Amino acid sequence: GLPDNAIRSLEEDADGGQMKDYWGVGKASKPMLPLIAVPTTAGTGSECQSFALIADADSHLKMACGDPKAAPRIALLDPQLTLTQPRMVTADTGVDALTHAGESMVTTKRNEISTLFSREAFKLLCANLAIVLEEPDNLMARGRMQLGAAYAGMAIEASMLGAAHAAANPLTAHYDVIHGQAVGLMLPHVMRFNANDPTTCHLYDDLARSARLADNGMDIHNSTSVLIQRIESLMNIAGIPRSALDCGVEEPMITTLANEAASQWTGTFNPRKIGVHDFESLYHAAMLPREESAVNIA
Repeated sequence: GLPDNAIRSLEEDADGGQMKDYWGVGKASKPMLPLIAVPTTAGTGSECQSFALIADADSHLKMACGDPKAAPRIALLDPQLTLTQPRMVTADTGVDALTHAGESMVTTKRNEISTLFSREAFKLLCANLAIVLEEPDNLMARGRMQLGAAYAGMAIEASMLGAAHAAANPLTAHYDVIHGQAVGLMLPHVMRFNANDPTTCHLYDDLARSARLADNGMDIHNSTSVLIQRIESLMNIAGIPRSALDCGVEEPMITTLANEAASQWTGTFNPRKIGVHDFESLYHAAMLPREESAVNIA
């Protein structure tokens, strides 16, 4: 470790101020103390990222504060530390990690390295989320979930996220919807929206085949449909609300939610350009019962 005098020097030279001063990327001008991250959930993947996500105390909006100096030097993944999670925490964090893998796979910032991590993360998370919920003491599945979450975090570092996170954050800000539940609610709707883009549909096909959800006889549209169906099945197993009505969302609030979603940074990386009216359509779809909402969003 660093000698005491070096630590004191770093502490004295810290940037100071309030957290909102660092909202954005690269706002810290001075060195930071080295960080060892030991996650106790399989969710955010922040142990492999240089971003912290902090809710503003007044507006409740999430502030993404990123700086390369903030990345942990070491990440220790010990699945034993996840065994005491309540089932709901396992479910919500696992769904968040799955969403990270699915969104980072298709963003406009994706590259060959992030694609490798996204694909492997999705394979691990898709195969093991139901297992850890049904067999909470299954240490092997817990370890694979932790590794999948970490890989997804590494993918996010390069590729960022998309419209599911952009649509989820206003739900959390206005209705206190747990983040994992908010992204889980919106992800299938966003995927249907994105699948209208041919390049993104091919990437979804890649995910479906890598996770062994699609066979060789399927075309990309059928494999994408199977992929979304599998994700919806996992949402059901995880107990994620399948209608925004179940989260207390009211129809008159949709315009407000859509405007806030359209201003979210993550939405700018969505593979298909998305604006206020598109977010309104997504929220309207999320308000419907599951069977009615499972339609193609043009």
